[in-house]
Amino acid sequence: MNDPAITTLFETERLILRPTSVEDAALILELLNTPKWLKFIGDRHVRTLEDAKNYILERILPQQNRLGFGSFTIIRKEDHNKLGTCGLFDREGLEGIDLGYGLLPQNEGKGYGFEAANQLKQLAFKTFKLKEIHAITVNENVASKGLLLKLGFTPQGTTKLPDDDTVLLLYSLRKTP
Repeated sequence: MNDPAITTLFETERLILRPTSVEDAALILELLNTPKWLKFIGDRHVRTLEDAKNYILERILPQQNRLGFGSFTIIRKEDHNKLGTCGLFDREGLEGIDLGYGLLPQNEGKGYGFEAANQLKQLAFKTFKLKEIHAITVNENVASKGLLLKLGFTPQGTTKLPDDDTVLLLYSLRKTP
């Protein structure tokens, strides 16, 4: 297993990206219950701190251990506040690896999402040796669509995930030589 994400912090100009761990349970609880997460990503039924810890143990850590990458907690260098998450995910029903992100509402509109996602995009190709990454979003999520285009993703049509009738826009980005 290639595991640079599990043992390494990655930095941008303003941010630290650290593999999400159980110590991030409070962030996960808050993030997964924000109005935009519930509207655009879906209800993960995480209602308590214990639910959040279990979500991390059962959904996040197994992928990190299996693939060597997954969810990263976005931390602002200036004050060490946790802003949200960004990651590379192996989603059931989606071929390939998916770039996903979410910020707490108070951290939106400040460029943190682009900064973190752009770093993950670079890591996907350079560190994790992926040839292509994907991203999905609902049509109503205008901010997410704009971010994906700014990152260089190309629209590929629509898709649906298993056991979900939601039509998702599918974007792809291939590694350039």
